[in-house]
Amino acid sequence: MKVEVLGPGCKRCDQLYENTMNAAAAFDPSSRIEVKKITDIKYFAKMGVFVTPGLIIDGEVISTGKVISADEIKKKIGEKL
Repeated sequence: MKVEVLGPGCKRCDQLYENTMNAAAAFDPSSRIEVKKITDIKYFAKMGVFVTPGLIIDGEVISTGKVISADEIKKKIGEKL
């Protein structure tokens, strides 16, 4: 599973990345959840994320413009596994 946090490096983007890492750590390592932080603004536009931070799971935009909690992220990841 590929999880991407989109943001230029602002405090809110960093918080979403931290929440995402905490959520991913709650799953068994065999789930192979790869979390990446993306700072390329052109990629944001390509994915349709115009307000950061953004969260994408396996190519689907899950959230934009807000910092969702680790529990919310964990729920979304669980739905996709």
